[in-house]
Amino acid sequence: MDIDMDYERPNVETIKCVVVGDNAVGKTRLICARACNTTLTQYQLLATHVPTVWAIDQYRVCQEVLERSRDVVDEVSVSLRLWDTFGDHHKDRRFAYGRSDVVVLCFSIANPNSLNHVKTMWYQEIKHFCPRTPVILVGCQLDLRYADLEAVNRARRPLARPIKRGDILPPERGREVAKELGIPYYETSVFDQFGIKDVFDNAIRAALISRRHLQFWKSHLKKVQKPLLQAPFLPPKAPPPVIKIPECPVPSMNEAGYLLDSPLCADVMFVLQEQDCIFAHKIYLATSSSKFYDLFLMECEESADLDETQCNKENTNKDVLTSHLETNSDSDEASLKSPDVKIPPPESSDSLNTLEPESGETNSAARSLSSWGKGFVSVHKEMQVNPVSKRTCPVTVVKMDSSVQAGPFKTVLQFLYTGQLDENEKDLTRLAQIAEILEVFDLRMMVENIMNKEAFMNQEITKAFHVRKANRIKECLCKGTFSDVTFKLDDGSIKAHKPLLICSCEWMSAMFGGSFIESSNSEVVLPNINKTSMQAVLDYLYTKQLSSSQELDTLELIALANRFCLPHLIALAEQHAVQELTKASMSGVAIDGEVLSYLELAQFHNANQLAAWCLHYICTNYNSVCSKFRKEIKAKSSDNQEYFERHRWPPVWYLKEEDHYQRVKKEREKEDVALNKHHSKRKWCFWNSSAVVA
Repeated sequence: MDIDMDYERPNVETIKCVVVGDNAVGKTRLICARACNTTLTQYQLLATHVPTVWAIDQYRVCQEVLERSRDVVDEVSVSLRLWDTFGDHHKDRRFAYGRSDVVVLCFSIANPNSLNHVKTMWYQEIKHFCPRTPVILVGCQLDLRYADLEAVNRARRPLARPIKRGDILPPERGREVAKELGIPYYETSVFDQFGIKDVFDNAIRAALISRRHLQFWKSHLKKVQKPLLQAPFLPPKAPPPVIKIPECPVPSMNEAGYLLDSPLCADVMFVLQEQDCIFAHKIYLATSSSKFYDLFLMECEESADLDETQCNKENTNKDVLTSHLETNSDSDEASLKSPDVKIPPPESSDSLNTLEPESGETNSAARSLSSWGKGFVSVHKEMQVNPVSKRTCPVTVVKMDSSVQAGPFKTVLQFLYTGQLDENEKDLTRLAQIAEILEVFDLRMMVENIMNKEAFMNQEITKAFHVRKANRIKECLCKGTFSDVTFKLDDGSIKAHKPLLICSCEWMSAMFGGSFIESSNSEVVLPNINKTSMQAVLDYLYTKQLSSSQELDTLELIALANRFCLPHLIALAEQHAVQELTKASMSGVAIDGEVLSYLELAQFHNANQLAAWCLHYICTNYNSVCSKFRKEIKAKSSDNQEYFERHRWPPVWYLKEEDHYQRVKKEREKEDVALNKHHSKRKWCFWNSSAVVA
């Protein structure tokens, strides 16, 4: 590369700027940001510090660096030459001070010791080697003042000294030291690209003013101003926290299969070949197979008709008994009036047998299913002992045809529960026949694909099977079909299905599968819960989706989801609440009070993401929220108030700096006005004296 690139032009002031300070305060990165326009990510800034020095010969070998060194400050063309130094090479540093025009003295706002060294070592050293050179004090790493120090410490090297909140220096500390030394003070952040131009432009001004005192004949230096004030840095608003939805806890197929093997809360029993009994659950079979849906729906309707007939029969018997009693009383009165009339003999006790229930009858009349469908013989209800809970409960008994074998039939039920078929199933031909008889056509197609070596096609069949099953489950929830439990709530009741709840919620599984009294009851009382929230929870347990409505109170839903130990539902409710609040805010609706009311309730019910969003909203709108709800802010917990003070935007230190900046700015403007008046008077006096002499 041509060594003549480093040339000097006429009327160009070359400024030698030496940058000094402790190790790891950010000197080299500040120089690179000015000389090379280097931008760094926070990860790069937090990387392990390696002592480096920026080579001065960059101005000779790099055209871009040389071009960037040229600038115009107050109508003066300058060429800024930056000299980097090691913080701990004390012997060699004295050579860098030679013929320096300005010294930039750096410290880190996250290292109080580096500021102490400014007074005790650096300033004394500068005045020893170059006593007439102007000095600029610079506080580096400004971004650490508002950064998340926990994240910063995690990102640093393992053995690095952690940065504590008390280590962060406020702006007034640096300003006090600068005032004590009589030098200007500026702050910079390479990460935010703030203050870099302010530092070096004002360093150039300080150097040119010093040069103007020595080279007073240079007229182009007369317009150079003294170092200007630096406007305070307003940190950017922190982005709102993103509501993260954890992976949906899809009910494991093994759980449904286990429920078939261990038939807790079973409400149907299949009798095969007069000896094998298999317990199952109506809701799983009915939502997976149209054949079983029609069978159990027909059985439910007949049971309802039977109950209504029995009720009417009891009412009729009561009427008959009443009429008998009235007839007997009339006969007594007639016998008293007409003694000649003979009293009829009392009726035999057989006439009252219709009022008594038939003793020993526990089974309803069996209905023949031979003409209804292949493979089915009859269906009836009877009391059976559950093999798991050992409790007696009504069960629908379905007697199957002798051609239906227990092994393949159990495989069919396994498919209806889980939607999966083992490709290594042995007797596929027999299984296909049973599936054809029971009209389980999805299973029939999957078996055929396996036999034709086309098992990959079963994925689409399984997907369609689960979609149809989910829609049927949602329909059963809305209509209450095949329900075996009713939840009694504050404002109504909702029917549900124990098997589905056991597989979808650990809380429900413990209640219905354990030794609690609710496991054997068909009605469960849930106090302090409204119907809308419970309906939303059941919709979620059945479909794994949040179905919101205008009547739904999000906080009540979060409280109920926390009560039932459903973190995924809590996250969905948090996301819904944030979306509604954001939509209202964008529509111009004031949400400050609502966010305040959400905060501590969300914290109490473990809605941590919603609480974090509320904290962020309150902090970023602290002035407006505090002006409207000062009492509510003061009533918050001490932890929340401490969080407000630490993360409020704009921060307190910025407000103080802005106030100081405006005050000093006005003072400078007054000084400039007074100075201009003084100069104008001197010019006027000089002109008058010249006229008199003439």
